[in-house]
Amino acid sequence: YAIQITHALNLLVRTSSEIEANITSVERINEYAELTPEAPWEIPDRKPPSYWPANGNIQIMDLSTRYRNNLQLVLKNLTIDIQSGEKIGIIGRTGSGKSSLCLTLFRIIEPTNGTIMIDNVDIRLIGVHDLRSKLTIIPQDAVIFAGTVRFNVDPFGHYSDTEIWHALELTHMKQRIAKMDDGLLHLLAEGGQNMSAGERQLLCLARALLRKSKIFILDEATAAIDMETDRLIQLTIRSAFKDATVLTIAHRLHTILDSNRILVLSNGCVEEFDEPMRLAANPNSAFAKLLENANIRPSDIPLYNSA
Repeated sequence: YAIQITHALNLLVRTSSEIEANITSVERINEYAELTPEAPWEIPDRKPPSYWPANGNIQIMDLSTRYRNNLQLVLKNLTIDIQSGEKIGIIGRTGSGKSSLCLTLFRIIEPTNGTIMIDNVDIRLIGVHDLRSKLTIIPQDAVIFAGTVRFNVDPFGHYSDTEIWHALELTHMKQRIAKMDDGLLHLLAEGGQNMSAGERQLLCLARALLRKSKIFILDEATAAIDMETDRLIQLTIRSAFKDATVLTIAHRLHTILDSNRILVLSNGCVEEFDEPMRLAANPNSAFAKLLENANIRPSDIPLYNSA
């Protein structure tokens, strides 16, 4: 009887755990069912031209947003005008609104007030697929799929081997891939576990290069890699993406020193937005103080990006 009672108690505990897990699953399903639906994937009568955006101009006017209706604003009355081909460095303390701005550009969170125009098109008036398919982002954690190098660089099979090798060459990955077994057909592990962090980011950069997007966003993409790989990524961006508008959200100041302009965010507001040399020349500017804290001298800022 003692053995039977022990078995029955074990069964009772296991069944109770399974019931609790099932209840949690139902709660999650209900939570997802009550979420506000995302904006339409496509709006047939509002599709932008196939060549949009042709220039990459971004106008942000009086933009405010929050993650949910009952939460505080994370962006407050932002007004920014970014010209075609500009390289913009975006910095600020944790919680200043850097990533929130990125999410708003992709309409992952919708503006509470204000407007974002890309090449004179209000992004709220078009389908989210038509918007997101025209923007390219490299996040801090590189997305690498289980599959071949070729599949990871060209998931939809739109490009030739020659084009892929050229993109790998521009991102300083050609020799590394050529040394792998089977080259472009070399199998990568899920998450790129058989590659270094820097190699994963460079591979993502090659993927982005093939798309030829006019607007390119790096969301702290170099925060977890070594300085040499960071240098290679910045070199590639300045050469291969010279005609694209590039927004670089950075933790390392060295990453954005050669930007055309620096956007400093604080508590969801624009604190400063100007050329790095001009900001560094003002000892009272937030950017100058950040440079001082990082032991970076104004003379370290490349002169060729100043007007």
